[in-house]
Amino acid sequence: MDALTRERTLIGSDDTGLDLEPAQRPTRDEAMAAVRTLLAWAGDNPDREGLLDTPQRVVDAYGEWFAGYHGDPAKELSRTFEDVQGYDDMVMLRGIDVQSHCEHHMAPFLGKAWVAYMPTGKVVGLSKLARLVEIFAKRLQTQETMTMQVADAIEDHLSAAGVAVLIDAEHQCMSTRGVHHHDVSTITTQFRGVFKTDKVLQQRFMDLVRK
Repeated sequence: MDALTRERTLIGSDDTGLDLEPAQRPTRDEAMAAVRTLLAWAGDNPDREGLLDTPQRVVDAYGEWFAGYHGDPAKELSRTFEDVQGYDDMVMLRGIDVQSHCEHHMAPFLGKAWVAYMPTGKVVGLSKLARLVEIFAKRLQTQETMTMQVADAIEDHLSAAGVAVLIDAEHQCMSTRGVHHHDVSTITTQFRGVFKTDKVLQQRFMDLVRK
């Protein structure tokens, strides 16, 4: 199963695992009308001065927060460099910002990602790895799914000998509602290839995460 198939299964499926057809995208005016409805439902008056421009601002913000639906992970990882003088050790990016929204409450979860891979004759530009994380983060997500998607994309498109991904984030659906537990972070990991089979290499990755 390729990365695109996995992505459809993980993001665009119902509880039966069957792929769903993409929803028809509403117009901008329809989206702003929906915001007005939510403002009224919350108990405020959408026509009061302070809220007149709120629907427009919310729609603009959603366009930025969920821009990842228009990103292409394969395209980001398509340009690679083979002139690396035989380099065959870990390539790692530490502390990549993660700004995402949970798919259950549409509440933000914020944190950091650490991403590493073992190249097999070619490497990708470092900014592309950060962009890859951003593409998947700027969608409605679960942290577990996003961690797997980042690992899948690198494994599939770079033919890496191994991939390691760790995400550490705080979920506002837990800190600002529900149980109201603050300063609790969630850590998810994925180890593929040599990072899964070589415990020494896996420990090197974890040591660099903690550094």
